[in-house]
Amino acid sequence: MKGNEAIAEAAIRAGCDGYFGYPITPQSEVLEYLMAAKPYETTGMVVLQAESEVASINMIYGAAGCGKRVFTSSSSPGISLMQEGLSYIAGAELPCLLVNIVRGGPGLGTIQPSQADYFQATKGGGHGDYRLITLAPASVQEMYDFVELGFELAFKYRNPVMILSDGAIGQMMEKVYLSEPKPRLSNDEIRKRYPWATLGKLPGKERNIITSLYLESTRQEKLNLTLQAKYRQVEKEEVRYEELYCDDAEYLFVAFGTSSRICLKAIDIARAKGMKIGLFRPISLYPFPYQRLEELAGSVKGMLSVEMNAGQMVEDVRLAVNGKIKVAHYGRFGGIIPSPEEVIHAIEEKLKGGN
Repeated sequence: MKGNEAIAEAAIRAGCDGYFGYPITPQSEVLEYLMAAKPYETTGMVVLQAESEVASINMIYGAAGCGKRVFTSSSSPGISLMQEGLSYIAGAELPCLLVNIVRGGPGLGTIQPSQADYFQATKGGGHGDYRLITLAPASVQEMYDFVELGFELAFKYRNPVMILSDGAIGQMMEKVYLSEPKPRLSNDEIRKRYPWATLGKLPGKERNIITSLYLESTRQEKLNLTLQAKYRQVEKEEVRYEELYCDDAEYLFVAFGTSSRICLKAIDIARAKGMKIGLFRPISLYPFPYQRLEELAGSVKGMLSVEMNAGQMVEDVRLAVNGKIKVAHYGRFGGIIPSPEEVIHAIEEKLKGGN
């Protein structure tokens, strides 16, 4: 399956209640696949093309308030349009899933793959103090797997979750192992599982009110303190990463998504030449694996953050290492994917003996 198709199929099988989105290259296959699959005829899942990304994220807000499993997908400029709604959703503590198949920017940019939305995804993006749990798949299988994981995390923490991928993984085709379908929850099941859901007032019960607006400063501060406590819990419990060839490595590539695939091939070439290089792949970009990178800094001579951008994740790598070793960055822009030979040259030039 294509990565975008895997996202759509995973949502159907995860018991998703609804998709609200708008087509934009290179992720339009998500909506196209859902329309062709017609899950509303088999599971009752709603699939709706909204009139814009602004409309779609606010449809997500409304449906998420009812305790429904809902998601949207877009690409970089479309995600930018969703930022206000995302901040509202985070402030209202609602669960939902977003998929960003990143393209080159800034502006409308190009339709080719990029990783330049890292800051937007991991540092909030919209206004106010909030965070998105952010997962970075490196294969089509992970595109599929992270949908269910994303929903689990979203409802566990009542927080929006983003799958941050790119046009290369969204468009590439790989073998995918599919899980057994899960049934959608009934309204009664949602009420029992999520007592905060706004599914209508029941006799003898108080109304559920969901809002992100508190005009009293003390109430708004209380909400913010609640959110910050939640984020500390996420940072403690939900860090995910992968280490490859790190046991004997003298230098490390640090990369996510497509860049990590390039680095893995580069390591094969480098090790054949006797260069001991490993790969550290953050899977959760937020929460970022600061502690593990700090530990690895004690056993290697340097790290190269390989990204398809001007240098974004490298700031988090440097924070983790805290000056213990040299950390450099290598990136390409505008939808260009670096070659394995390029990143080998970069680690030699920037870390092993260059400037």
